[in-house]
Formats: sequence, C-alpha cells, structure tokens
Amino acid sequence: MSTKADHRDATLAVELAIDGMTCASCVNRVQKKLAAQPGVLEANVNLATERASIRMQTSGASPEALAAVVTAAGYPASVIVDRERVAAEQSARQEQERQRLKRAFLTALILTLPVFLLEMGSHMVPAIHDLVQHTLGAQRNAWIQGILTTLVLAGPGRHFFRDGLRALWQRTPDMNSLVAVGSGAAWLYSVVATLAPHWLPEASRHIYFEASAVIVTLILLGKMLEARAKGRTGAAIRRLVGLQVRTARRILPDGAIEDVDIANIHTGDLLRVRPGEKIPLDGVIRQGESHIDESMLTGEPLPVSRKAGDSVTGATLNTHGSLDIEVTRTGENTTLAQIIRMVEQAQGARLPVQALVDKVTGWFVPAVMTIAILTLVLWMVLAPGLGFDFALVNAVAVLIVACPCAMGLATPTSIMVGTGRAADLGILFRQGDALQTLREIDTVVFDKTGTLTQGKPALTHMQVAAGFDETAVLQWLASAQSHSEHPIAHAIVQAAQARGMTFGQVDGFEAISGAGLAASVDGHAVLAGAAKLMQDRAVAMDPELAALADQWGAKGNTPFYVAIDGHMAALVAVADPLKDDTPAALQALHAQGIRLVMLTGDNQRTAEAVAASLGIDEVHAQALPADKVAVLAQLKAAGKRCAFVGDGINDAPALAAAHVGIAIGTGADIAVESAGVVLMSGSLAGVANAIALSRATMRNIRQNLFWAFVYNAALIPLAAGVLYPAYGLLMSPVFAAAAMALSSVFVVVNALRLKAWRPQPAPANGGQA
Repeated sequence: MSTKADHRDATLAVELAIDGMTCASCVNRVQKKLAAQPGVLEANVNLATERASIRMQTSGASPEALAAVVTAAGYPASVIVDRERVAAEQSARQEQERQRLKRAFLTALILTLPVFLLEMGSHMVPAIHDLVQHTLGAQRNAWIQGILTTLVLAGPGRHFFRDGLRALWQRTPDMNSLVAVGSGAAWLYSVVATLAPHWLPEASRHIYFEASAVIVTLILLGKMLEARAKGRTGAAIRRLVGLQVRTARRILPDGAIEDVDIANIHTGDLLRVRPGEKIPLDGVIRQGESHIDESMLTGEPLPVSRKAGDSVTGATLNTHGSLDIEVTRTGENTTLAQIIRMVEQAQGARLPVQALVDKVTGWFVPAVMTIAILTLVLWMVLAPGLGFDFALVNAVAVLIVACPCAMGLATPTSIMVGTGRAADLGILFRQGDALQTLREIDTVVFDKTGTLTQGKPALTHMQVAAGFDETAVLQWLASAQSHSEHPIAHAIVQAAQARGMTFGQVDGFEAISGAGLAASVDGHAVLAGAAKLMQDRAVAMDPELAALADQWGAKGNTPFYVAIDGHMAALVAVADPLKDDTPAALQALHAQGIRLVMLTGDNQRTAEAVAASLGIDEVHAQALPADKVAVLAQLKAAGKRCAFVGDGINDAPALAAAHVGIAIGTGADIAVESAGVVLMSGSLAGVANAIALSRATMRNIRQNLFWAFVYNAALIPLAAGVLYPAYGLLMSPVFAAAAMALSSVFVVVNALRLKAWRPQPAPANGGQA
C-alpha cells in the first residue's frame, strides 16, 4: 500500500472493471500492482464482481493510469464512469465468455473422446486393445493421440498456456500456470516417448496424451459450469438496473404531454404517470391519488396509499389512479441509483475473513509448484525402479488438483448472493464488514421514537397549572413547536390546528438536543421538556403535576412540562403507538438469543411501561444523544457486541458508535449515512432478518473456505502418492482435473443456495429470553 503522496491531499474513490482474472492468485497480483502505484491508499480487488475498488489521493496516479497498469499486467481494465453502461457491458462480456467456454469445451470434448477411448479403452477392455493393435498399431495409435491432443492444447486450451506461461515468466504464477505446466509436462513427455523413445528407459516409454487432453477438457467443463453459475450471483444488480424506467411523459407548460428520454428529465419537471406504469424518478405527488407498489424498495408486497403532497420513489409501480409528479431527484441522486450503489459496494466488500485467504493464496501457487518438484524428485530418488514417468504423473496430478480457483471464489460469491438476497428483502448493507460483524451481535439497542413506535405521536392529555388558560398555553406551545422537526412537536401542532388555532410570532427558537425546546412566543418565554430541563432552568416543580406525570407515564404516555415566563404552566402527554410489527420483530430477536435494550429520551416510568409491554430486557430513559453513546460504550466494555437501531438525527452518534449501526430507511439522511445497514421498509422485522441472513452468509462462507482449504490439504498429499507405498493408491491426473473443476463449481453452487434463504417466523409463544 503506497502513501507516497502528501497525507493532507483529498482522497478519491475509483472503481475499475477488470477482465481475465481466473483465480485468487490473479486477484493478489492485480491488488499488489494497484497498491504499488503512487497515491493509492487502499486497493480491493474482487474476483466474483470482476471489479477493483481503490481509495487514493488526488495527487497520485490518474484513474486511467491505474487501469493501464492493470491492463499491462494482462488483465484488461477500464475506469467505471457510467455504472449502468459498465454493468451492461460486463453482463454482455460475461455472456460472451460463457459462450466461448461452451464452444471451447465442446470442441475439446470432440477431440478428446477418441484419445480417451484409444488409450483408456485399451486399458479397460482387452477387445479394444487387440482391435487397436491389429488395426492401427502402437506407433500409429500414439501419432493419432498426439495430433488430437495437440489440437486440444493449441485450440481450446491455448489460453491456459498463453496466460499461464506469461505469468510464470513474470514470476507471478497462477491457476493457468499450474494447468499449463501440468498438462504441458504430460504432453511433452508423451511427445518424447513417441518421437524419440530411445531417449527414455524402456520401462518408461509410455504416453500420457489422454491425461493432457482430458485435463484441459475437464477444466474447461468446470470453467463453463462455474461461469454459468457465477452469472446468477450478479442477478440482484441486474434486476435493480432493469427496474429503471427509460422514458417518461413530461407535462409541458401549455398542458401538452411529450415522451422524453429519462436522461433529459430535470429537477422540477412535472410528469404524468398513468395506472399500471412505473414512476420514472423520485418526486412529490402534485395531483392525484393512488396505491403504490413499493416492493422493489421495501420488500413489502402490499401497495401503500399515496396522495398529493406525498413523496414517491422512482421505479415503484403506480397500481391505479393517474398521478402528476414533480421530480425532486434525477440521475445518480435517485433512491434507486443509491440502492444500486450500496448493493455494489456491499457485493464488492472485503470482509475481515478474506485476510486469511489473501495470506494463504499469496504463497499457495509457488508452494504447490515446489511440492510438485519435490514429488518428482523424491519418487525418482526413493523409487527409481518405478520409472521417470511414474514420478512425472504424480507431479502433474499435484499441479492440477491444487488450482486455487475455489479459494478465490469462496468469499466473494457468498457475499454477492447474500447481499443480493438482502436487497430483495429491503435490507441494504452500506458497509461490507457489517455483513460479518452482524453475525457476532448479541445485544440490540433500540431508539424508541420512530423506531419501535410509528413516530407519529398524538396529544392525549393536557393539565394546566392554577392561573393558566389551557387554550393560551396550547397556542404558545404549538407556536414554539411549529419550528421543531421532532415527532412530538408535530403531535402538538396537529392538536392545535385541529382546534383552529393560529400561531404567534416566534423568536429565539432553541432546540435542546434530547431535552426539549425554548423560544419566545409573542413576548412570552416558552420552555417545554422533561423534568430535568425544568430543574436545569430553575423552574419550580408543581407536585400535583409531577404525580400526574407518574400516572400518565405508567400507562405508556410520554409526559413533559411546559413553563411560561419561568413558571410551571402545564403538563402535556403524548402517546406514540407501537409499529404493528414491533412485538413480533422483538420476539424474533429474542428467539435468536439476542438481548434487547431500549434507549429513549422519555421519562423512566414511560420507558419502563413500553419496555414491559414488549419484553425488553434493559431500559435507559431520559437519554441524550451523548448518553446513548455512553451506554453503548458501557455495553461494549462489558464484552457485548452491540447493534444500534435508530432513525433520527440525534441517533447518528449512536449509530456510528455501535459495532453495527442499523438505520430505518424512512428516517433522516444523516442517520442513514452513519449506519452500516439500512432497512428500506422501516419494518423492524428487518433487524432480525439482517442478523439471521448475516449468520447464514458467514456460515456459507465458512463452508466454502472449509471445502477449498481442506479439499486441497487432503488431495495434494494423495496426488503426490503418499498412500501408494502402504495401500497402492494413486490419483490419476485425469481424476485430479475432474476434482479441481468440481471444487470451484461446488463453491459457487453452494453460495447460490443463499438465494433461497427465507426469514424464519417469530415463535408463537413470543420467544422471550
């Protein structure tokens, strides 16, 4: 990793599309090339997505120069500017590669079958051996096999030799190098045995053309199946890109309507969306009413009602009713574009577990080549009577069986499928490491308002102190609250508007984070908030109102005090109903063995009432934003792995402080930006689903890594012939090629099982811990 440029330089994020990578060694090679360039701070190359994500300083090499370096290393690369175009080109290129591999495999198969039948058929069926000897003879048989095998290697298999030998020359051997050396050694030995048999001991004059041809054919089969399966791992991104509307119906100033390409739509344009059409871009309904199918955004199947003044999202479906929509966001700023960007970032993420893979694959191919050479030498020294060809066959088997394709695919394919499945469920992983960290979460901490509750409280009680008029106090309070964005403020404002009140002149408005507000309304000093705020501002407490606050709070209401001109004026209570799915979502978390904690700015009595109704394990009331961070620090110090779930601006510090921040996607942008996971639907069921899917994905990765590592660890000694002295067991290069090809296919197919992952329903008994 290079840090040659001035550390004060601004940083730049660059993405490259890279073609031609085949295994983990290719990834390491490209990554090292990029990391060595001037100004590059971090380079992350992903085999499954065929992309590189680079963080660099602006004073370093240009993005185009980075692409040129990768291209010069043998992997054609280009800078990603237009994501949609690059995705389309990549998809087309992948399809071309699948078709090329299919043609190459079929050609190799047609050429290899006669070789296999002539050689292996003669070994297995005496009648075939006699027929070949009497019709062709040994020499002509060898010539036919040699010509057909040469065609296989020079035709369908030539890229193994072109890329593999070049990598060897550059001292960066990869999978292609192993195949080229292995199949090439078998071919070259067989050519010598055919053309100059006198150069070899009589006992070693055997040909292995069939091994060379079958190796290439089987590996091509594995690559073809792998490419076909890998094509399905990127389905989530292609589905999202395909949701984008291409044209829109724009309403002109004179009322006429014209069809316009989506690229020519601008913010402020008015669009007409008819029933059954997709909404082209993010906007606000100016006229009309309908039900919108937002399943692409939230994962929720039922359409939701939308009317004039409501915001709508591009690519959602207008089920009925004509709508006129004013465009508010276009291009890369739309919700769909942001979702695609988040999914791409998550799919290209480099999880901490990948560090182990990188360390192993960094020395794996050179180690395998060393083992193959030792196998050749040791068999020649320890068992000279078995012949050079015996030693060579074992060495070739080691080279072929150890190709590290499965290692390179083990982690990224699972990440691609897992994050794609999450996107289908309305769960977006903004930070890749959140996918791994979520698996370890044992404590989930919730903000209450807007998270556990609907965030739309209503005024339920109001009691004024002696000497104050209820109408006047409510008017002053609502006037002050009209300058606040807090949900409780909206409840007060709506209650005042329902009584037909008009608002007074507000000056010096002050929002006191997590505590309340202060303002001057028509010359009166208005202070509203919790008991602690009243104490801090030296407002004398009314014992009767304090007792009433305890009663209301015990019933789940949120009481707060109002002071006018420094005197206690009223007690007001607001109730915020729970979201419909909150109880079931918390039950699902309890069923996963997770401890639940609630942090809220409410008073202790109200907070405990809500917590008791939901089975929450621990409550922290009257918590300011700084208090939320402090509670998280205490939990972390006690060894807890914490996720924080919130939606408001005041939740941003806690979202950033938790091991994993989970933001409700319907909340404030700053909260979303502070989180590692975003729940687009606003449903808390997504918390349990995200954790369960994280565990399923990491379990899938562990399965893949176990298969890839243990598979090679077990088969390399077998291919080297360690069991031959005791049990007479050897691995033919042909079986080694089949095993290697199947290992990669297994890893990809195992990852694809995540596409069928389904959330588990909450237990009927509540599942409380």
